[in-house]
Amino acid sequence: MFTGLIREFATVVSYENSYLTLKADYKPQIGDSIATNGVCLTVVVVGNGTFTVELSAETRGIMAVENLKSKVHIEPAMAIGDRLEGHIVQGHVDCIGVIKSIKKNQNATDFVLSVPKEYAKFIIPKGSIAVDGVSLTLNDVSGSEFRLTIIKHTLEKTIFAEYKVGRRVNIETDMFARYIYHMFKEKKDISWDSVDKVMALY
Repeated sequence: MFTGLIREFATVVSYENSYLTLKADYKPQIGDSIATNGVCLTVVVVGNGTFTVELSAETRGIMAVENLKSKVHIEPAMAIGDRLEGHIVQGHVDCIGVIKSIKKNQNATDFVLSVPKEYAKFIIPKGSIAVDGVSLTLNDVSGSEFRLTIIKHTLEKTIFAEYKVGRRVNIETDMFARYIYHMFKEKKDISWDSVDKVMALY
């Protein structure tokens, strides 16, 4: 599990033959899970100031691999007992989103992104979403497009400052929205009473 709070930038040393080698201050151990641009990957090699993670064919097929260059976001998996901040993020990317517009908004910047229509049902106003591993709160949702407002601090601490219109990004939708959808997708007559009964089980 992750929080969507980026630990640091890592520099891509190489990406070839399904292996991604990164240079970072963070020093993982072999077998550790680390989110790289929001994708949970396993460390398979540790070098002198570098570490290597392996990407399966399924992982490569669902993420924006063209962004595995220059700088990437990294976040190590939470340990038991760590303080939970940010949002609950699994590191399981659902789909690729596309940046549609970037517009300055007073002391922040608005980003409008789109996702494939089949994932729009998991995106709700004021819910959470992870974009390249950064957990954010949704402002507006319209069909398969949504708006995020990014403050200066977040721009400085992430690679959002480098984003351009048309860039593809890794999207992880709200875990709770996915769970609730799957719990009730076969129900024809959902009421708040039925929701309360289900929630009382947890």
